[in-house]
Amino acid sequence: MFEPIIIEKTEKTPEVIFDKENNIFQISGRSIIENAHEFYHPIKLWLQEYLKNPNSKTELVLNYEYLNSSSSLQLMKIIFLLEDFLTADKKIKVIWLYEKNDEMTKERGEELMNSSNIDFEVKGFIDESEEDYEDFSFDI
Repeated sequence: MFEPIIIEKTEKTPEVIFDKENNIFQISGRSIIENAHEFYHPIKLWLQEYLKNPNSKTELVLNYEYLNSSSSLQLMKIIFLLEDFLTADKKIKVIWLYEKNDEMTKERGEELMNSSNIDFEVKGFIDESEEDYEDFSFDI
């Protein structure tokens, strides 16, 4: 059995869930780590082991609120690692999620997509947890 890697998010680090058995591969939250290499290193090691015998379909979902440049570099290394293991019978896809009004995060995803040869989708979403103030009316 292949043990999942689960890292809870903090103010500066993202949540990471890589679970082969349940086919869940996601990183979400903020990544503003001074030593991003140290944080992402065990994740890359886990992926290297996983990619020796991956599931037939792997979707890595990335949902960053923000990531600094050193985190972005580590993420690019993860994407290159995935590229190295592309085969005809094993499907690997990266899905980059961004909040619809967050152009900077959208552009970061597009930069990563354009820098890689992997199946990559940049997908916007609307944050349903934010209140829509246009729906409120006030009687005066």
